[in-house]
Amino acid sequence: MWRALASNMLTFLAVGLFLAAGLVLWGKSQYSGPGPLTDAICFRVVPGDSIGKVSSRLGEQGAVGNASLFRVAMRYADKADDLKFGSYLLPPGASMEEIGDIITRGGANTCGTEVVYLVGVTRTQVRVRELDPASNDFVERAEFDLAATDVPEEFAKVREQRDTRYRLVLAEGVTSWQVTEALKSMDMLAGEVEVPPEGTLAPDSYDILPDASRQSLIDEMTAKQSARIAAAWNKRTPDLPLKSPEEMLVLASIIEKETGVPTERRDVASVFVNRLNKGMRLQTDPTVIYGLTRGQGVLGRGLRQSELNRATPWNTYVIDGLPPTPIANPGQASLDAAVDPAATDFVFFVADGSGGHAFAATLEEHNRNVAKWRQIEQNQSGN
Repeated sequence: MWRALASNMLTFLAVGLFLAAGLVLWGKSQYSGPGPLTDAICFRVVPGDSIGKVSSRLGEQGAVGNASLFRVAMRYADKADDLKFGSYLLPPGASMEEIGDIITRGGANTCGTEVVYLVGVTRTQVRVRELDPASNDFVERAEFDLAATDVPEEFAKVREQRDTRYRLVLAEGVTSWQVTEALKSMDMLAGEVEVPPEGTLAPDSYDILPDASRQSLIDEMTAKQSARIAAAWNKRTPDLPLKSPEEMLVLASIIEKETGVPTERRDVASVFVNRLNKGMRLQTDPTVIYGLTRGQGVLGRGLRQSELNRATPWNTYVIDGLPPTPIANPGQASLDAAVDPAATDFVFFVADGSGGHAFAATLEEHNRNVAKWRQIEQNQSGN
């Protein structure tokens, strides 16, 4: 009898161990195998969330097939207390293991609400938008001028969310004063800041953390622009009439302000390089405007003849060669054009009515192009 009982006990134990091993293997396969999500979702971990709450919400949103198993597995992996609040994009088919890694890794939010400050040449806009996980496109929720006194209610709401992301975007051709004024108006930033030298800030996109110092952002922009300037100068073509990276930066800023057409930049650069080589004055309106405004805002009207004749250090109708400083912050493409202009005989250009310019190598050809432009202006004014 005892021998039969012992035999049965061993059999039950073996079966139990077999079932336990099978359960472990099943759990591992469920944890590391593809999950049930058919479309990406944006999952939010809020401050104070427990692994139990997170597991339940993941189950409710169809991200995990077994919320209890996810909770147990996270505790077993010693990740249950490592949750990082924020908004995270969970891709289709994400396994429990991948989801656990995403919501405990931390770092920048990968979805949810984003506030973008767009510093442009004429104004600074604020856009509130949210990532649609299904399309991976942003949906605009609000847009307004930073200088506006009335701001949308939507903006106030997202400012209260701790996981809202902030980003600053500088357009090519903005001035250092415009950037500084925008930073001063962004009340989530801290500290004072002085206007940095013109041309030394890199137009680009920058992530912002609430309570970051304004100076730290200026330092980041300056470091990026310094690297771009050095790289561009090192790859310059031979025999350019530019003596230093500083002169290259001045030329690049003029190119930036003269055209917004990417395919024209090297042609515009060739006009100014050819003029410098021939000892001709640059005669470019944006430099005259900078002499009047010093980059503080937009002139907002056409230049008067008296202003074209007025002597300022930036009036290239009056001075020889390049002005003493850049007139804006040029982007990478304008820096590249300054050191690698197109090989042309062009020394003139004028607007052609299409948003671009007509280029000419002779005064006679240029005068014809000017006459065409004057006719276009006349037709547009209805006279």
